[in-house]
Amino acid sequence: RRKAERVEVAVITRVRGCLLAGALGDALGAAVEFDDLGAIRRRFGAEGIRAPATAYGRRGAITDDTQMTLFTAEGVIRAIVRARTRGGVSSLPGVVLHAYHRWLSTQGQVPRHVREHWEGASEGRWPDGWLVAESRLHDQRAPGNTCLSALAAPGWADREGPAENDSKGCGGVMRVAPVGLVLELEPERCFELGCEVAALTHGHPSGILPAGVLAMTLRWMLDGEGLPAALAAARRVLVRQPAHEETEGALERAVALASAGGAPSPEAVERLGGGWVGEEALAIAVYCALVEPGDVAAALRLAVNHSGDSDSTGAICGNLLGAALGEEALPAAWLAELELRDVIARLADDLVAVQRAEADMDGLSPAWWEAYPGW
Repeated sequence: RRKAERVEVAVITRVRGCLLAGALGDALGAAVEFDDLGAIRRRFGAEGIRAPATAYGRRGAITDDTQMTLFTAEGVIRAIVRARTRGGVSSLPGVVLHAYHRWLSTQGQVPRHVREHWEGASEGRWPDGWLVAESRLHDQRAPGNTCLSALAAPGWADREGPAENDSKGCGGVMRVAPVGLVLELEPERCFELGCEVAALTHGHPSGILPAGVLAMTLRWMLDGEGLPAALAAARRVLVRQPAHEETEGALERAVALASAGGAPSPEAVERLGGGWVGEEALAIAVYCALVEPGDVAAALRLAVNHSGDSDSTGAICGNLLGAALGEEALPAAWLAELELRDVIARLADDLVAVQRAEADMDGLSPAWWEAYPGW
């Protein structure tokens, strides 16, 4: 029994760590997302940005990366609730797509055909749920054009397969972490679902496959695997996928760079690209997590001080190290100022709790459906 309790505590702190550290990386990168390395150094000094600075009017502000990650988490929880209360196997990507449309409503950009679809299905009660009612999520934080356009595209309800674009931007991988935090799923199933969730908005394989790698890697890490072993397992699945070469090549370069020795530096990070596309964002995050495996703050600083998509690379790096080290390893001063820390923690706790909740004869208790209606 004592062993079981230790495992449960470890899972809770890993899930909390993954989502909170992802948000910390996002917040650290928010102030420098659109700056090149020279501009970052001119503003913050030779070592670059060292702690969250003012962005969007406050320190610790999150961006669209964390906003969408939170709606991914809500969608995952709703999918679990739906499966356990209504029976059968829920379509997780479909429930997550609904969550992304609720996020789209927070951005004030829901087209008429999307609104009419969901209002008709809910008899006018859309958008529903406690998360979309959180007013702090209704700010625009530089949302990605690919995500906005794909979610608003005509014909989305009848589409099968990836989004009808050729985007390999990092908007798929930067939001997918919660898919890898479902203990009920086998790691390889997390790979598949991570890809399907990214494909809701991105059509290029290199915008999709990195999400599968991240989800599967995180799932193995929940079981206590270290990052090198977890990543290696995900890469063995990756190379079986069509058009995997760009993603696998980027990861190979990241692992080789980390293994080569030498002091980690922004110049080393920039050898892996800018992180604007999926395979580069994942590669940068992996490199930073590998070379600073025990120091969350150091890894996140490395992940954002470069000429690229700093908030996304910081967020993904945070997901990895938070899952590895747990909430206790996160810098307390940064957490104290983190925007929406309470919301992030609630979703992390509920994601663990819903998988462990005792079901009554008809499924989960009604309170779960009330908080997370799975449709």
